[in-house]
Amino acid sequence: MSLIELLWPAFVLAIALVFIHTIFGLEIIKRGVIFTDLAIGQIAAIGMAVSVAFMDGAYQSAMTFAFALLAALIITWATSRVQKIEAFIGLLYALGISSIMLILAQSSEGTELFSKLSAADILFTSQEELYSSLVLYGVVGFVMFTLYPRLHGLKKELLFFMMLALTVTSSVQSAGVLVVFALLIAPSYAGLSQKKFKPFLFATLFGSLCIVGALVGSYYLDLPTGYAMIFVSVLSSLVFVIISQTSSDLL
Repeated sequence: MSLIELLWPAFVLAIALVFIHTIFGLEIIKRGVIFTDLAIGQIAAIGMAVSVAFMDGAYQSAMTFAFALLAALIITWATSRVQKIEAFIGLLYALGISSIMLILAQSSEGTELFSKLSAADILFTSQEELYSSLVLYGVVGFVMFTLYPRLHGLKKELLFFMMLALTVTSSVQSAGVLVVFALLIAPSYAGLSQKKFKPFLFATLFGSLCIVGALVGSYYLDLPTGYAMIFVSVLSSLVFVIISQTSSDLL
């Protein structure tokens, strides 16, 4: 069996992850609330931790979405009412990660579970997992491209964070919190740092190449897939931004 035949669901899922997270990543960077996605992802992971530690993995998706939605609602409320919003969101992230550590301390496999929550291995994604993710991301993408631009004020904010919570619910379970953060920020940062192409198109292509390269490299070199995805996407984005800025300064 060839590499493509074995790993094509992982390749497709990786590209889908880049596509859907770029939609939110571009907006998050423009708003200057970089830690929003990381905080929502970390709070969402509390639901996974509770499910694994106390429910033998039952209701994992429901628990993850409940906590992600709670975080989204809190951030929506805080955005218009709290000063120094980045500090507030940073504290939410710290609360999330410490909560997970305390919950998983009750499990004999706590360290392994925490590592999976941070960066999971998507190499051997099943076709069933892929199809369910594609349906969800398709719905979210449709809403963000059609309904979201027509709204204003609180309704627009609420829809944005609810769709982000729904996306994070799925992607945290399949890829992990840190992978979600990397995919939200790294490709979008590269896309916004160049002027020749539309940011969304460039970010999606750039991120897809990085993630597919990371998948292939992690498979052949027997490296942790999640952390390989983070390393390649983040390093590539940083190098690209530095080169772009240097070239711009010279001109």
